[in-house]
Amino acid sequence: MPEAPAAPSRASTQAVLTIDLGALVANWRKLADLAAPAACAAVVKADAYGVGLEPAIRALAKAGCSTFFVAQASEGARARAALGAASPHRIHVLNGLLPGDDILAAHAEHRLTPVLCDLDQARAWAAFSRARGEPAPAALQIDTGMNRLGVGLAQLDDALAVEGLAIDLVMSHMVSSEDAGDAHNARQIAAFRAARDRCPGVAASLANSSAIFLPARPCFDLARPGYALYGGNPTPGQPNPMRAVVRLEARIIQLRAIGVGETVGYNGQWTARRPTRLATIGVGYADGLPRALMATDTRPGGEAMVRGVRCPFAGRVSMDLTVIDVTDAPADLAPGDMVELMGEAITVDEIGARAGTIGYEVLTALGRRYFRRYVGG
Repeated sequence: MPEAPAAPSRASTQAVLTIDLGALVANWRKLADLAAPAACAAVVKADAYGVGLEPAIRALAKAGCSTFFVAQASEGARARAALGAASPHRIHVLNGLLPGDDILAAHAEHRLTPVLCDLDQARAWAAFSRARGEPAPAALQIDTGMNRLGVGLAQLDDALAVEGLAIDLVMSHMVSSEDAGDAHNARQIAAFRAARDRCPGVAASLANSSAIFLPARPCFDLARPGYALYGGNPTPGQPNPMRAVVRLEARIIQLRAIGVGETVGYNGQWTARRPTRLATIGVGYADGLPRALMATDTRPGGEAMVRGVRCPFAGRVSMDLTVIDVTDAPADLAPGDMVELMGEAITVDEIGARAGTIGYEVLTALGRRYFRRYVGG
């Protein structure tokens, strides 16, 4: 089996991604305090939202988190290996069970708890448990309005009645919890509360990151934050209550001066309106910097912090390179100096908004060419 490529060294890379595990833990503790008396899990799918599953899950487990959610069984296997084969932590697989004995066996081997999404999955898991001669716990996803995954409310009793099925958690997913005024929230909370009443003695989970901040606080027995753990704002339009976890810095490769009327980048879509100093950095869309952060003559793009000064992008974001207008930055900049693309000043949510997307996509697209530096863990 081929080995995974070695991580880049600090000396060989053109950008540094600093991940503050102390901030990650502080965010989890804050959310756990808000969710109490409910317990607080952690969603670590998509490589822990791009920051690295193994260091993130170890830091959270050390802080006291005992329940984790991943999307796929392959992620669950990684999570179990990171925690230790004998670890008592619960790992739920959100995307349900695909057909096949190998999938069932993988869940059993790594002690993963499937989140069952329909009657066929419930029957398959119950049959597998009976064949093994021991009860295997499972969670049940109930669809309360997302229409994505889950058992419909009309099927709930049939699912709960499947012989040999050991459901110890029922859950659902919020449609618009980041918008406190959205009517979906009240409808879903009411529907889920009614469904939970049909499952006496079974723990319940509804609240994602943003739902923890809703006035109704629909945390039930278990909250399961994701994005907010990693520094994303769970309360859009209000100050972010979470600490930044990710900081991205890139080295200046080259500095140059251009005159009025000269263009920058592919297709010459950005034109200098004054004598301009440019810095080229070795980060592009292959590294997860959204191409939509391009700056043209008709629209602003991304920005970088350069010695404490916000400096705009100039021209298109290329695969491996981005150009920044550093005319207003200190005059003594030199190749090798670092600029900050993401952090406390330019947040992941701001980058998402400037690129016409969401911070979730920015985080989960973080590239593998960065030197990754973990602090605070």
